[in-house]
Formats: sequence, structure tokens, C-alpha cells
Amino acid sequence: MSNTPKSNYSTEDTLNSLRRAVHKALERKRKLGQYTVQWRANKIVINGRDMGSDPIVINDDN
Repeated sequence: MSNTPKSNYSTEDTLNSLRRAVHKALERKRKLGQYTVQWRANKIVINGRDMGSDPIVINDDN
């Protein structure tokens, strides 16, 4: 017998909730003109209106 409480939420529900939260935070930063730092395709990408027109991509191939 386990004392672990059973959740009504699936892993997919949790993942979708996290995706919505990140989308909301990124959208808020975009509207405020703030920059973001993201991990895309194994690279660090710094993007935002205050960074100029092109995102900065940092590729650390050590």
C-alpha cells in the first residue's frame, strides 16, 4: 500500500500547463520590449526589441 496521493492530472496536462506559462511569459516580455534568452537547436539565442533586429546566437562548440 502506498501513501502517495493520486493526482487527477496527467503528464500531458502538466506539460501543456508549462507550455502555456512559458508562452505567456515570453509574450509579456515581447510586449514590454524586454529581451529573452532561449535554448534553441543546441544554441543560446538572445532575442528582443532592445537587442536590435537580429537575434544574437551563441554557439559554444568546445
